[in-house]
Amino acid sequence: MNDFHLNQLNKVLNYIDDNLEGNLTLGKIAKIGNYSSFHFHRLFRAYTTETLNDYISRKRIEKIASLLIRNKTLTVAELAYTYGFSSNAALTKTFKKTFEISPSRFRQLSSSQYDKVIKSKNGQKFEKFEEYICHINNLKNWLYMNTNVIVKDIKPIKMAYVSHIGMQGLDQSFYKIINWATRNKLKNEKEFEIIRIYNDSFKITSADKVRMEIGVPIDEARNPELDIQYKQIEPKRCITGSFEINLFEFEKAWSSMFIWMNENGYKPGALKPFEIIKNNYNDHPQNKCIVDLYIPVI
Repeated sequence: MNDFHLNQLNKVLNYIDDNLEGNLTLGKIAKIGNYSSFHFHRLFRAYTTETLNDYISRKRIEKIASLLIRNKTLTVAELAYTYGFSSNAALTKTFKKTFEISPSRFRQLSSSQYDKVIKSKNGQKFEKFEEYICHINNLKNWLYMNTNVIVKDIKPIKMAYVSHIGMQGLDQSFYKIINWATRNKLKNEKEFEIIRIYNDSFKITSADKVRMEIGVPIDEARNPELDIQYKQIEPKRCITGSFEINLFEFEKAWSSMFIWMNENGYKPGALKPFEIIKNNYNDHPQNKCIVDLYIPVI
C-alpha cells in the first residue's frame, strides 16, 4: 500500500477514534478518506486486517472498557446508549466476546486501579488479589526509585509523523521519520528527539492492533508531503516523569505513572498519552532509553 493511501486511511482512523459516539456508516467514513465505498472497504481491511464494522465494534468496546475502569459514575446502560448498542444485553453480548465477562463484572474486578489485568481473548488474565496488591506496591516503589513525578502545563507541540499499527515493523517507522528529519535538515546524526503518541492502551487492546503515531517536533507547519503527516498537539496539563530505562521497562514505567495518576485524584484528559524519547538506545552504554512520559489530565 503506497503512502498516499496510508495518509488517507490514517485520516479515517483518527475520525473514527474521535467519533465513536456517532453514526459511523461505511458511506460517511469512505467520504472522509475520499474513496468510493467499494474501494475503501478493501483498502481498510488490507491496512488494519479487520473489516470496518469489526474495527468500529472493537474500538467501541475498548472505549467502554476504559471508561468502566476510569469512570465509576457511568452506568452500563448509559454506555450502551452512548456507543450505539440497542440495549444492555446487546452490549453485554459483544463485550463478553472480547473480555469473556460482563461489563459489570469487568468493573468489579478491575477495582479502582488503571493497571488491573483482565482476562480476555487478547491474552490478558486476572491476577489473584494478593498478587495484584503486591504488584501495585512494587510498581509504586519502582516509580519512586526511578523518577520524580510532577504535574505541569505543556506548551503546544508541532510535529511531523508517521502512523503505525502493532509491534511488527516498528523500527522501520522510527527509521522512516528519523531519515525524513535528517534529509530535511531538521536534525543531524547526534540530535535525537522522537515523539510517540499511543492511540490505544496495551492493557486493553491486543498488541498487534495498538495504533501509534511516531514523529519529530518541528518549529513551524510545513507543506504536506506524500508520506508524512503533520499535526499540533496541545497537551496542556500533564503528569510527567523522566526515565532512563531498558526497552522491557516501558510497560512498567507507564503502568506506574497511571497508578500515580489514580492515587492522586487525576483523570485522563482528551489527548492521548505520549512519550518523548531523547536518545538512541543503541548509543547508550547500557542500551537504555532516556525518555519523558506524559499523561494529559484534567
